[in-house]
Amino acid sequence: MSERTYFGTDGIRGRVGEWPITAEFMLKLGRAAGAVLAGGSDRPLVLIGKDTRVSGYMFESALEAGLLAAGADVRLLGPMPTPAVAYLTRSLRADAGIVISASHNPYQDNGVKFFSSTGEKLDDAVEQAIERELETPFTTVPSDRLGKAVRIEDAAARYIEFCKSSVSRAFHLHGMHVVLDCAHGATYHIAPVLFDELGAQVTTIGAQPNGLNINRDCGATAPAALGRTVVESGADLGIAFDGDGDRLQMADRHGRLIDGDQLLYLLATDWAASGRLRGPVVGTLMSNFGLEQAVAALGVPFLRARVGDRYVLQALKEHDGVLGGETSGHMLCLDRASTGDAIVSALQVLDVLARNAHSLDEAVAGMRKVPQTTVNIRAAGGAALVADAAVQSVLRRVQAELEGKGRVVLRPSGTEPLVRVTVEADDADQVRRLVDELAAAVRSAAETRA
Repeated sequence: MSERTYFGTDGIRGRVGEWPITAEFMLKLGRAAGAVLAGGSDRPLVLIGKDTRVSGYMFESALEAGLLAAGADVRLLGPMPTPAVAYLTRSLRADAGIVISASHNPYQDNGVKFFSSTGEKLDDAVEQAIERELETPFTTVPSDRLGKAVRIEDAAARYIEFCKSSVSRAFHLHGMHVVLDCAHGATYHIAPVLFDELGAQVTTIGAQPNGLNINRDCGATAPAALGRTVVESGADLGIAFDGDGDRLQMADRHGRLIDGDQLLYLLATDWAASGRLRGPVVGTLMSNFGLEQAVAALGVPFLRARVGDRYVLQALKEHDGVLGGETSGHMLCLDRASTGDAIVSALQVLDVLARNAHSLDEAVAGMRKVPQTTVNIRAAGGAALVADAAVQSVLRRVQAELEGKGRVVLRPSGTEPLVRVTVEADDADQVRRLVDELAAAVRSAAETRA
């Protein structure tokens, strides 16, 4: 990661209008990506999808122009979930897919991430090659080699059919009332159609994007509205997606939030019993200790990867696993999809509930979550703050107090200017006290360095 200037843990992301999230940079990025891809193909084919941010129009056009200038053909997908772009990249035999999205961030941010021809995140070596190409002068291939762009009109329908293929033909949702919160994002025109076709009674919120409201007080990052709507409408459960459709949170019939750790437990329990589970279950440094204990009770190994779905994916591949994810709701069901796919993951959960005649709250009752608190401190230079001597001194004291009784995680965010402080232990009062002490140390260090 340290060898790269622009690519972070989840592509390139930042505030619109601030370098590199500018039209000028995206034009150069499109040409650089096209030139690198052209090294293995005379006429590379690249797909471009986006979420519903107003800036997506600008960046779509800039990337398209840069790719065409490098001699790549482009297929425009329009608003499309990130995992849909991954799937369609494979399905349409493209050389790469590009998603214009800042995922769960507010509309003022945007970003770009790439998928390889197999629908997986680009290798570090390819990202580094693109960065090197960015340093070369902008050139345009001769006119007879310029690429062409075509819009794929049936992209949403193709993806809906893929999602339905992740469950058996016998699977249906007749008699189930589901609330869907689409975060005013990329699933707004897909999830309601899909769940209706599967027979559910659908109540939809967060499905009126205007370019400025993505993730605002809705979706997987703000699921309170989902829980309220489930209770008010008398629904069986609720499903919230984030802005680009790669993470989900759920709510049970009582409106209580069911997070990614609990959903992993639900799937691991059923898959272990049915023989579908292979390899370890992979979580992250932020996964609740209760998940680790519950998975161990199943006789299944549990591994922790660095935070970020790309690291969960790497660990699953290294250990021949199929199930992993993050507390935030990034879930990987690798026997069904090549990347985190919120709709596919939700269908796997509903399939388990249907086959076992369980409600959502009943299915997760076997996992006890250990009290955990996370505080986010907004500050630049997160890595330096974490390494600060005073912060490290407080961290060592907290670790000593929690030894054998809990965990502490202190880390800079890979996608935002934040330092995240997490403490978990059986004693909730102790958790609150220690997380406040460590957060205060980080804030003090940030003020000193300002």
